[in-house]
Amino acid sequence: MRGGEERSTGIRKKGSGVRQWLVLDGRGETEVVEAGKHAIMRRTGLPARDLRILDPLLSYPSTLLGRERAIVINLEHIKAIITAHEVLLLNSRDPSVTPFLQELQARILRHHHQTLADANPNPDDAIKILPFEFVALEACLEAACSVLENEAKTLEQEAHPALDKLTSKISTLNLERVRQIKSRLVAITGRVQKVRDELEHLLDDDDDMAEMYLSEKLAEQDDLEKAEDTSSADDVDDHIDSHGTRDSATYSAVTKQLDVEELEMLLEAYFVQIDGTLNKLSTVCMLHPPLHHHLCPWKLGTRFSWSL
Repeated sequence: MRGGEERSTGIRKKGSGVRQWLVLDGRGETEVVEAGKHAIMRRTGLPARDLRILDPLLSYPSTLLGRERAIVINLEHIKAIITAHEVLLLNSRDPSVTPFLQELQARILRHHHQTLADANPNPDDAIKILPFEFVALEACLEAACSVLENEAKTLEQEAHPALDKLTSKISTLNLERVRQIKSRLVAITGRVQKVRDELEHLLDDDDDMAEMYLSEKLAEQDDLEKAEDTSSADDVDDHIDSHGTRDSATYSAVTKQLDVEELEMLLEAYFVQIDGTLNKLSTVCMLHPPLHHHLCPWKLGTRFSWSL
């Protein structure tokens, strides 16, 4: 039992907040643990307010947060915490999460094998290996963006025939079909826009991106500790506890020195993908000028409000 996790005993205290988490370690191995809020806070260094973002009982929009020791992911069906050496997945029993979980495990396993093979690399053949947290982050982004892209494609395929029928004949049935499409269009557009906004926000802020370099911050912090090995035991205790919690001021100093180009390239690829999905949704009505004022709920980059 690690980090204060609470195994299932059939008895839970009311309001204890114990939830089931699937933990994937750096070797791709999985473990199901039941842990309360405080156990997860100790394990990841996250404050309670960040854990609320993942609460399935609360409706938080898509969110990507980089913290001192963890990345918080709330994207579509994915609710996860990524650290430098493991991924904690909250809703692993959700059938919609199963394909993502399989892909994530496969990627982590490949990363583990690449890391072992790269232990003594030939300088001429050396290939840059992404840190563990970016491998997991990319899997999350790809899964969320793909889900939204597929939903947009399905909506587009259904919208064109419905709009053509309404153009040729205005009837109660045809109007109802367009109303249903409108409702779905508004919903998915909001979801796509939020993911796009999150990625854009990250790309615009180097400090936020630097926070996500968990492995590098951990390695540089370890180097700093080794350089201060003459410090007293009391001073060391101030910087790191038995669970690996780092002093936030030292972490901040390390973060400011990081080059974010690697992460920026990764995020830009998915920003382009999600931006393309948003543009695809706009063509649903743009290709039907007579109905543009009925169906288009937005102008890109602006809020929308309308009714049919």
